Amino acid sequence: MEPPRVVSLAPSATATIGALGASDRLVGVTAHCSVESGRDPETVGGWTTPDLERVDELEPDVVLTSDGLQAEIADALRDRGHDVVHHEPATLEDVVESFADVGDAVGRREAGERLAERARGRIDEITESVSNHRRESRGTRPVIYCEEWSDPPMAAGNWVPDVVEAAGGRYPFVDPGERSRETDEEAVRGHDPDHVVLHPCGYGDRVDPSVIADRGWELDAEVHVIHDDLMNQPSPGLIEGIERLAEVIHPGLHLET
Repeated sequence: MEPPRVVSLAPSATATIGALGASDRLVGVTAHCSVESGRDPETVGGWTTPDLERVDELEPDVVLTSDGLQAEIADALRDRGHDVVHHEPATLEDVVESFADVGDAVGRREAGERLAERARGRIDEITESVSNHRRESRGTRPVIYCEEWSDPPMAAGNWVPDVVEAAGGRYPFVDPGERSRETDEEAVRGHDPDHVVLHPCGYGDRVDPSVIADRGWELDAEVHVIHDDLMNQPSPGLIEGIERLAEVIHPGLHLET
């Protein structure tokens, strides 16, 4: 049986497919997707502006979409006769569960289940390492403010609160699973953050930490930049994001990989 022809319109799905070792099944991706070296699927437009006629021409067996911003695109593709697998993960566990679903969609169900299990195991290892480090250093769980967008300032939601908790921090700005929300200096200062983490969508790690001071916010907090793919993308990269965040907010912590 031939492997399925896959079009991924979600960078997170494309990254997950790569982690599954199934990038050879991709026949189409968006311009925002990062594809394993040596693979050359067709580019079918942007994340929210895919060329649906080009998707039709590729004759995929399945199309993958993600997030509420692609919900209408998913519906339009179904109306055109495509088999669409759509995910809207809200929490870290939702993200991990999606690995098996993506694996199933591309004909690698067992690999997806193994990927999800490894992710859960690694999260447990990180939280245990952080707990041990905190006990040894007699440290506390620092308050972390994560900013997903800077104009206007948006406190990160969805799975980011879970990521902060797994990394050994406290996140009083948005509850797990809730959407990111606009915030201001008064609201952030009210929680007295120890660390500010900048990861605005689409900027990678090309952000100047001085953006906080430049807008006039007076916070007694260290400011860090983490690549947005490691915080905002619901893919296996989130596990690396937890590792990175844990080491940033707990000085002296070195996680074994």
